[in-house]
Amino acid sequence: MKAVRDAVPIDAVVSEYLQLRNAGGGNLKGLCPFHDEKSPSFQVSPSKGLFHCFGCQEGGDTIAFVMKIDHLSFSETVERLAAKAGITLRYEEGGYNPGHQRGERIRLIEAHKIAAQYYADQLGSAEAEIGRKFLAERGFDQAAAEHFGVGYSPAGWDHLTRFLRGKGFSDKELILSGLSQDGRRGPIDRFRGRLMWPIKDVGGEIVGFGARKLREDDNGPKYLNTPETPIYKKSQVLYGIDLAKKDIAKVSRAVVVEGYTDVMACHLAGVTTAIATCGTAFGGDHIKILRRLLMDNGSARVIFTFDGDAAGQKAALRAFEDDQKFAAETYIAIAPDGMDPCELRLAKGDEAVAELVQPRTPLFEFALRQIVKRYDLETPAGQAAALNEAAPIVAKLKDPSVRQRVAVKLAGLLGIMEDQFVVRRVSRIAQWQRGKGDTPQPARQRSYDDVPAPTASTGPALNLRSAAHRTERELLKLALQRPELVSPFFDAYGVDEFTAPPYAAVRQCIHDAGGADGAPADYMDAVLAAAPNDTVRTLVRELAVERILAAKGADEVYASVQLVEVRRRAVDRRIDQLNAALKRLSHTNPEQVSAAQQELFVLQQYKAALQAHGAAAL
Repeated sequence: MKAVRDAVPIDAVVSEYLQLRNAGGGNLKGLCPFHDEKSPSFQVSPSKGLFHCFGCQEGGDTIAFVMKIDHLSFSETVERLAAKAGITLRYEEGGYNPGHQRGERIRLIEAHKIAAQYYADQLGSAEAEIGRKFLAERGFDQAAAEHFGVGYSPAGWDHLTRFLRGKGFSDKELILSGLSQDGRRGPIDRFRGRLMWPIKDVGGEIVGFGARKLREDDNGPKYLNTPETPIYKKSQVLYGIDLAKKDIAKVSRAVVVEGYTDVMACHLAGVTTAIATCGTAFGGDHIKILRRLLMDNGSARVIFTFDGDAAGQKAALRAFEDDQKFAAETYIAIAPDGMDPCELRLAKGDEAVAELVQPRTPLFEFALRQIVKRYDLETPAGQAAALNEAAPIVAKLKDPSVRQRVAVKLAGLLGIMEDQFVVRRVSRIAQWQRGKGDTPQPARQRSYDDVPAPTASTGPALNLRSAAHRTERELLKLALQRPELVSPFFDAYGVDEFTAPPYAAVRQCIHDAGGADGAPADYMDAVLAAAPNDTVRTLVRELAVERILAAKGADEVYASVQLVEVRRRAVDRRIDQLNAALKRLSHTNPEQVSAAQQELFVLQQYKAALQAHGAAAL
C-alpha cells in the first residue's frame, strides 16, 4: 500500500476538496472538511504525507483522508488511489476481489460514469434532434455539450437499464443508484426522452443527473433530478463545482446561478466561477462547500444571480438568511428585464454576462429593500410595520459593528430620522435572540450559566473578524498563560468590558478564582473550578493553550497594547451611549443632561490620556 500512498501526493488529493494555503514550515492549511470552523485549523504536511486538524483531532495519511471524506472502505480507497496513479493492483487469493467485493459507493459511481457516456453518445442519435435543437436555441453548440457532458436519455422504457445490465450491474444496484425505478414488470429507466446533465461532486465523480423535459406529452416536471441515494444528496452538491473549484479558490469569488444552462452560459462567457444548486434552495451545506474553497479571506466575494421575478426575490431572501455563515461579502446581481444569464448571453453576448456578475448590490441591502417596499413609508404605521419585519433580520447579523451599520442603513430606508432608535431596537432583538430577554441586563449582573453551547469541540462560536473580539481573546490568553504581564491592571477590568458573552464568562471565572495578580501554583485549577459549565470550561482550556499572537513573543509591551485596546473600546462604547442619551434627553431634564455631560467630559479626557500615555494611564 505504501507504493499507492506515495504515488499520490496528499496535498493533490486534499486540494480536490478544499483550498490549501501556505502555513509555513513546508505545511499547508485550510478549513477542515470534517467539522465547521471559522479559521483554518486543518494542516497538511506534503513531506510527511500526513494531515491533522487541531480543531476536531482528525488526522492520518492520504488513505485515511479519502476513507473519511468519501466514506469508503480501506480496499475501495486503495483501488481509487491506484487508479488515479496508474498503478495495477494484484489481488491475492482469498483477499479482496474487485469482481465481487467492490464497495457500494464505487459500484454506484461506476454505474453513473457509464450512464453519462451512454447519454452523451445518444445525443448524436436521430431521436435526440429535439435535444440538439434545444441547446442550439440557447446558444450551445456540440463543443459546449461535450465540455459539460450533456447527453440525451432515449424515450423507451428500459434502454439504459438493459445497457447497464449488460455491463454487469444488478437490478438492485440500478434501483439503488436512482438510474432505474420499479416498473410493473421490473426496473425501467428513470429518465426517458430528456436532455441530461451529469452532476459531479467536488472531487469530480458523477453522482447524479439533472434531466430537462423536451416534449409536451411528457407529463413529468420541467426538471427531474436524481432522487436521494447513498451518493447523491441534493443539499450537498453544486452543479459545475468540479469545473469551477480551482478558479473559485484562485480569485476568491463564486457566482451562484439558478440552473444548468445558466452555469453553461457563464462559463462560456468567461465567468468560470459559476455554480448552481440542483433542484433545491441554496443552503447551509452548500455554504460549507464554498467556504472550504474561498478560505473565508476578507476579499472573498459570493455573487447571487437570481431572476427578478417574485420567486427569484424569495430565493434571494432565503440566501440572506444564511448570509452570516459566510465570512465572504455577499452580493446580488439581477439582469435588466429580469433575464437569467443564459437569456442575457443570447440577447447581449458574453460581455453582458461578465458585466452582470461584477459585484452590485450587497445582499443585505437588497433583502431589506424587498421588505420595506411592501409598506407605505409615508405613514408612521407603515414605518413601524416595516421595522417590525426588518429588524429581526438585521438582528441576526453576528458582528455587532456590522449590525449597527446595517441598522443605520435600515433607518435611512425607512425614513426614520433618529437612526439610534433603530439601532437600539435591533440591539434589543439581537439580545433576545441570544436568549438574554427583551431588556438587556446590566453587564455585571449577567448569568453565565446560559452561555451558548459550542457548535464544535473548539468552544462557542465567536466572530474573530471583529477587532474587539480578537483583542479580548488575546487579553484573556495573557491573563491565563502569563498573568504576571497583565497584573495588576487586569483585575480592575469589569466583566462588562468584554463584549463577547463567552469571553465575559471567562473573565468572571478569573475573578471568582481570586484574580490574575499574584496567581498561585494552582491558578488554572481554580479558574476551571470556577467555570459554571462544561462550555465555559472548554473555552478556558482552549485559551490556556492557544498560541499568543505576539510576533516577537509575549512581553510587557504586547500585554500593554491589549490592555489599552480593551479599555479604550469600553470607553468608546460608553461615550457613544452618553452621546445618544444627550440627543434623547435634549433639555427636558437639566440635571440628567448636566450629569451626562460631566461624565462625557471625564471619559473624553481619559480616552485622550490612554491614547497619549498607553498603559501608564490605566
